[in-house]
Amino acid sequence: MPFLILDPTLLIALPGLIFTLWAQAKVKSTYGKYSRYMARSGYTGADVARDILRRNGLGNVAVERVRGELTDHYDPKNGVLRLSAGVHDSQSIAALGIAAHETGHALQHATNYSALVLRSAIAPAAATGSQLGIFLFMGGLLISMFGHPLPWVMNAGILLFGVAVIFTLVTLPVEFNASKRALVVLEKGGYLTADEIPHAKKVLDAAAWTYVAAAATAVLMLIRLLILRRMAD
Repeated sequence: MPFLILDPTLLIALPGLIFTLWAQAKVKSTYGKYSRYMARSGYTGADVARDILRRNGLGNVAVERVRGELTDHYDPKNGVLRLSAGVHDSQSIAALGIAAHETGHALQHATNYSALVLRSAIAPAAATGSQLGIFLFMGGLLISMFGHPLPWVMNAGILLFGVAVIFTLVTLPVEFNASKRALVVLEKGGYLTADEIPHAKKVLDAAAWTYVAAAATAVLMLIRLLILRRMAD
């Protein structure tokens, strides 16, 4: 029991936590800054999303307003693009950048972008593995410490959590590609001017760090589990 309380492997997860907190602060501050910069085009985030969808033959994809800040996402199951009020109704550069990014996911879905297809396929298992994997591993480890080795339970936990790690890694190219599509469409479509594009890029780059932090944190946690597993032998 003292080993779990003073577990030195906790230090492995610490950089991930710090990275995550920094990334969250970065995206909020950058979004807040460029939410005050209004795009010259006069489009709102919803306008941009609907126009991009229409131009790409995806007029059947609904654009909805949802509550919260930075709760924007594309729902491939229902074919709905959901934008937070601060993006849906705003004419800011930040809003247009985020709206175009989320629309990029709809374009990925329409073209069966390989990384998105893979991420969607493993999403259910990853959602289960991220929590159940840790629970199984720690349960097996605790029981083993009382003289009843359950290596298969710990191994199962590691495998389940490993799926969640793969999910975070596959998410990276999906998000990077959506941002790349967004910046191209924003300029070519005339939604933002050439001198406004760098501002939108800063918003999308800041958001990308949150996904990088999530992947790094997951990898570090997997390393920690593997070390604990080895120490339990």
